[in-house]
Amino acid sequence: MKRFMLFVTALVMLFSFSALAGGGGSEWEGETGTEESVPTVGGISELDCAAAILIEASTGASLYEQNADELRHPASITKVMTLIIIMEELASGNLKLSDTVTASTKASQMGGSQIYLREHEQMTVHELLKAITVVSANDASVAMAEHISGSEEAFVERMNKKARELGMENTTFVNCCGLDEDGHLTTARDIAIMSAELLKYELIREYTTIWTDSLRDGKYSLVNTNRLVRFYDGTTGLKTGSTDLAGICITASAKRDGTEFIAVILGASTGDIRFEEAKKLLSYGFANYKLTTLDVATDPLSVEVKRGVLKSCEAEAGKAPTVLLEKDKISSVTREIIVSDSVNAPVEQGQTVGEIIYKLDGEIIARVAITAKNEVKKAGFFFYLAALWRVISG
Repeated sequence: MKRFMLFVTALVMLFSFSALAGGGGSEWEGETGTEESVPTVGGISELDCAAAILIEASTGASLYEQNADELRHPASITKVMTLIIIMEELASGNLKLSDTVTASTKASQMGGSQIYLREHEQMTVHELLKAITVVSANDASVAMAEHISGSEEAFVERMNKKARELGMENTTFVNCCGLDEDGHLTTARDIAIMSAELLKYELIREYTTIWTDSLRDGKYSLVNTNRLVRFYDGTTGLKTGSTDLAGICITASAKRDGTEFIAVILGASTGDIRFEEAKKLLSYGFANYKLTTLDVATDPLSVEVKRGVLKSCEAEAGKAPTVLLEKDKISSVTREIIVSDSVNAPVEQGQTVGEIIYKLDGEIIARVAITAKNEVKKAGFFFYLAALWRVISG
């Protein structure tokens, strides 16, 4: 029997550059210009901000970095994690959009971006989600934190626990809204990680893509602090921020033709720069990269079975892999199908009997297991005796 060939998986190394990814304070609401022509691969110069990163949302592949691991104050981008916890509670059924939340004294006294909650004022979770995502309301964030965990402090503990679970190695939260405090720090890379996590909840997109809305029976108007929602095609969110220590910031997400990118910009000097640099990164991603589903084997596959009650078993390839590729290299991907010459019985359904290897420029970018579609039991004494009888009896 020919020994089954094993290959070591290698991750596709896409271009990695030097550049990166709003806030506890009041949000800047200036408009942005029209989309400019975008650079091709390798054509982005240093961005006009302290730190930045561009990733593809589903794979986490990093396409551009600038001081991506530098500790920074995140301002209201903090609320991305606040929203993750809220989404978890909604998904588990512990929280409903129709639930009523009562503002505490603390919530009503929050400064910075706010909807001016009054002490004991009641709003639904749905209304507070709009306040947090559209106008970055600190008071709404604290009200939700207290409603879920009993206190902001307990909620922040949960935020930090979730950060560790997500692999956000350089993040420490001190509050749930992003006001400047000692030790309240993260990085552009960690922000991209939690932004991708938040985008897994389809519900959040219903809020982060709101351009204008209102609260209190139309008496209080809401206009999204993220101007890209209106001015950039495919925008799905996500969160702006600005404080004295953080500067002007954004984590911006957009999706086109099934591919979603996240651009994090930290420490820009103006709102215009924040949005333009985010657009530059997103447009770079869309111009040069695409999520691509690779072909799997379509012809019938089978493998010989030795000492089994059947001479062979059918085989099938697993789910087609989806990888992020440079657009001009998609046609250069090669595929190699490897199936064992034979396997010994017994064979279990789902047992690996081969694999498909995908390569680009000589590097393995993905592989898919080929497995047995049915089981084949090992032939015993009576099986061989019956076979012998059939031969003798002719």
